[in-house]
Amino acid sequence: MDGSNGSTQTHFILLGFSDRPHLERILFVVILIAYLLTLVGNTTIILVSRLDPHLHTPMYFFLTHLSFLDLSFTTSSIPQLLYNLNGRDKTISYTGCAIQLFLFLGLGGVECLLLAVMAYDRFVAICKPLHYMVIMNPRLCRGLASVAWGCGVANSLAMSPVTLRLPRCGRHEVDHFLCEMPALIRTACVSTVAVEGTVFVLAVGVVLSPLVFILLSYSYIVRAVLQIRSAPGRQKAVSTCGSHLTVVSLFYGNIIYMYMQPGASSSQDQGKFLTLFYNIVTPLLNPLIYTLRNREVKGVLGRLLLGKRELGKE
Repeated sequence: MDGSNGSTQTHFILLGFSDRPHLERILFVVILIAYLLTLVGNTTIILVSRLDPHLHTPMYFFLTHLSFLDLSFTTSSIPQLLYNLNGRDKTISYTGCAIQLFLFLGLGGVECLLLAVMAYDRFVAICKPLHYMVIMNPRLCRGLASVAWGCGVANSLAMSPVTLRLPRCGRHEVDHFLCEMPALIRTACVSTVAVEGTVFVLAVGVVLSPLVFILLSYSYIVRAVLQIRSAPGRQKAVSTCGSHLTVVSLFYGNIIYMYMQPGASSSQDQGKFLTLFYNIVTPLLNPLIYTLRNREVKGVLGRLLLGKRELGKE
């Protein structure tokens, strides 16, 4: 055996940005700050949604899942990236690489489906407001969240082994900063046409199908909003969906570009920076988008902060 398959390969070398040592120092500082802010922002969203009874609604139930997802997603790869940026050691064990790939694919798939679930929640809220709490009952919310998590994990279970089992003929170097699917496919020493075709088909199911559902949901939402005669009512409906639409645009703008063209067809340097944006910038911006555009969250944060100040004075 030449170490070409997963059973004998013990480690990978994540090249990342090692060809640009000066950039590594800058990236380390920037990513560390962004990661800490991501932890604070998403943890705040989770705590606020859980602590305030006014936010115990379907929308914030799903937002809590999204924030937990973002926390898990960034933590699955950013600590390893910071370690690699801060020293000469760029290695990651085969087991560590497999776990990172599984989490990256699984959590990414969950987010696609969760954003579709959140679009359905907004559809019911705008198009069927009188029946909203009846339709979006706690049992249905838990069921939809479970389906999103289950399908995302199942997708990763299907895609990860296919990628990891590719023969590599002793190649250990991965031209990326994490064990990401297109980068691992490029290390193979055999034709990957069949694998890329399988990946594309699975990606259509997990990435594009939720996007189509989101677009259909918003087509009905737009039609319902246009039928609202009062300007305040129309503005409220638009603001209700604005945050979700912004998050969807950020998320899908990156993921479609990366995963609809796996393997050697995508630019390696461009792929690294797109993945970095998708991996740290999007989870960082999500809490800001939902807090800056949402009066309810800002109101709850204000009440909690004022409450702490009053207790401090006493």
